[in-house]
Amino acid sequence: MDTDLYMHSLSVANPLRESILRAAIETLQLPPGSRGLDAGCGIGLQSLLLGDAVGLTGHVTGLDVSTEFLNRGEEIVKEAGLSERISFQEGDVANIPFDNETFDWAWSSDCIGYGSWEPLPLVKELARVVKPGGIVAISGWSSENLLPGYPQLEARLRSTSGGIAPFIHGKNPKTHFLRALSWFRETGLKELDAKVFANSFHAPLSREIRNALVDLFNMRWPDVELELSSEDLSEFQRLRQPDSPDFILNLSDYYAFFTHTLFWGKIAK
Repeated sequence: MDTDLYMHSLSVANPLRESILRAAIETLQLPPGSRGLDAGCGIGLQSLLLGDAVGLTGHVTGLDVSTEFLNRGEEIVKEAGLSERISFQEGDVANIPFDNETFDWAWSSDCIGYGSWEPLPLVKELARVVKPGGIVAISGWSSENLLPGYPQLEARLRSTSGGIAPFIHGKNPKTHFLRALSWFRETGLKELDAKVFANSFHAPLSREIRNALVDLFNMRWPDVELELSSEDLSEFQRLRQPDSPDFILNLSDYYAFFTHTLFWGKIAK
């Protein structure tokens, strides 16, 4: 993975996701002045939203294994004037470098339930560092319709290795992200809940949203060349290339939506 390119993509795509993630965080009603963990924080874009949620006297610690991500996160937080409210720590979500009951809450997005890692130990590790009565929450991308008028092509794209992410062919169905409530129950969390958040866009698109969608096509369906038929690949390239006369974002009736799902529960008192 080209780290610089990936960080750039996260920034470009952020306008699509910021409002939906802010709504998810608001649903949790994090206590003002509380201290929390953003596990798998990436470049800190959600740490900013979490920092807003806990107010001037709260604090967010962003945790990630990537030094490059954390360095960029520190730059973003500094530019936002939130360095006193948000800090970063290098570390693995599977082995969080903090003592038991350190935080009032823990959040992780697009991390647990992704890749080949078993999700249950990761949820248990989040729960370990949260105080009794505190919140553990995970969220993730859960569905999309981005190619209006081409449902068969989009269905085939969804069945590619990238398209079914965060699932992986051959994984136990219980490890699928949308089975997260069972991980929470096995961890002993109480007051479990789940909610889906949707965001949609339609023509005419702003330049910012247009650029974000172009980047999203590449992030959502990477490396599909070997998994699509030549006919499907040709159609996909025709629709997603900005210099194509059939570029789908040029449609006067373009409409798209995606969903993000939040799961949360509380540590037993």
